[in-house]
Amino acid sequence: MTTLKSTFFFFLFLSLTFVNAQEEEEISSDSSSINSQFQDIIENSNNYQDYKVVKQIRLEQLQKSTVEEINNLNDEIEETNATIQQQKNEIQTLKNNLAETKTALENATQEKDDIIFLGFATEKNTYQTIMWLLLIILVLILVFFIYKYKSSNTQTKEAQKRLAEAEADYDDFRQKSLEKQQKLGRMLQDEKNKQAKNGN
Repeated sequence: MTTLKSTFFFFLFLSLTFVNAQEEEEISSDSSSINSQFQDIIENSNNYQDYKVVKQIRLEQLQKSTVEEINNLNDEIEETNATIQQQKNEIQTLKNNLAETKTALENATQEKDDIIFLGFATEKNTYQTIMWLLLIILVLILVFFIYKYKSSNTQTKEAQKRLAEAEADYDDFRQKSLEKQQKLGRMLQDEKNKQAKNGN
């Protein structure tokens, strides 16, 4: 008889463990957005009068997902800032090169028709054409990096905006959940007090 009871409790424990693990796996496998997870918690929460009773494991999973999203956004911002800094350095280098090229071009226009360029005598018009081509290429590269810089800056602002929204949503949800839990606790305590009075 004792063996039968032990076996029964053992299988009961295994069943409860399996159901709990399956529920945790179902929650953790949900890779939807934070907004979807909020909606899922609201829809799948138990009702108590005008309140929603939320499972602690779902709140913990939502907190974990929110923290991960915030960390990912912070990483994205750091990467974008690093890219912006690199592009700033490249733009500064291109500006310096452009200034040097302009100086060289101005000096070249003051020299006589035949100019020694790369060890060869070159006509002044040919030399100027080459220098203007180099100048145009550098300007195009500069414009490209300015465009990339502005694009990265826009991405950074968007990432910061999403981070702020995620933090605001999380704080708002946490505050509402705390208020609901406090109200529910007070109601339960009031009910206990009433029952205690009725018992007396």
